[in-house]
Amino acid sequence: MPYYYHYWDPTYLLVIIGAVICMIASARVNAAYSKYSKYRSMSGMTGAQAAERILRAAGIYDVTVCHVSGNLTDHYNPAKKTVNLSDSVYGSVSVAAIGVAAHECGHAIQHHKGYVPLNLRTAIVPVANLGSTLAWPLILIGLFFTSSTGSFLINLGILGFSFAVLFQLVTLPVEFNASSRALRMLEQQGILGDGELPYTKKVLKAAALTYVASAAASILQLLRLLILFGGRSRDD
Repeated sequence: MPYYYHYWDPTYLLVIIGAVICMIASARVNAAYSKYSKYRSMSGMTGAQAAERILRAAGIYDVTVCHVSGNLTDHYNPAKKTVNLSDSVYGSVSVAAIGVAAHECGHAIQHHKGYVPLNLRTAIVPVANLGSTLAWPLILIGLFFTSSTGSFLINLGILGFSFAVLFQLVTLPVEFNASSRALRMLEQQGILGDGELPYTKKVLKAAALTYVASAAASILQLLRLLILFGGRSRDD
């Protein structure tokens, strides 16, 4: 077994780089939200009220706006058709909160209109979850075999992780498009003024970068797997 299966190996740098990228992106979105959550919207609407208005303006009447616990745990659930807004967004009248609420409504609009990348992401979720869960167990079990069985298990694990990476990549256009829809609806409905939209755009841009960082980290992890185990089948 090559030396890099034990203790430290140079490919750990890829994991470290990915972790650092994610931490920087997370810090940026927290800083942006913290800063612009202090800016009260001129309309005085809460995140929940803005969400309700956007959904009705888009002709969507079967989606419910719900309050969920946590900080920035906001998400859209396509199965239950709920826009779930966190403690820091649901009742807040800040431009940051309204932007986040509008972004989640952007996903609801995507679902309503049959936006293809969103449908693809939803279809990939079960496979991606299973792949990310089984990837390392399959690889580790495969290391105990020196025959083609071991190579098969390792390659199957790498393939499973590849689906998780694919999910991250498909997520990017979904998130960027949701933000674009959000900003457009906020402007069209007059929920935010011209002077407020740039602030909200900065918050959404920072949030989008977290998805870019996650995708980059996943790609680096996949690259590490390929470097460590990709040549095993050729060595057997």
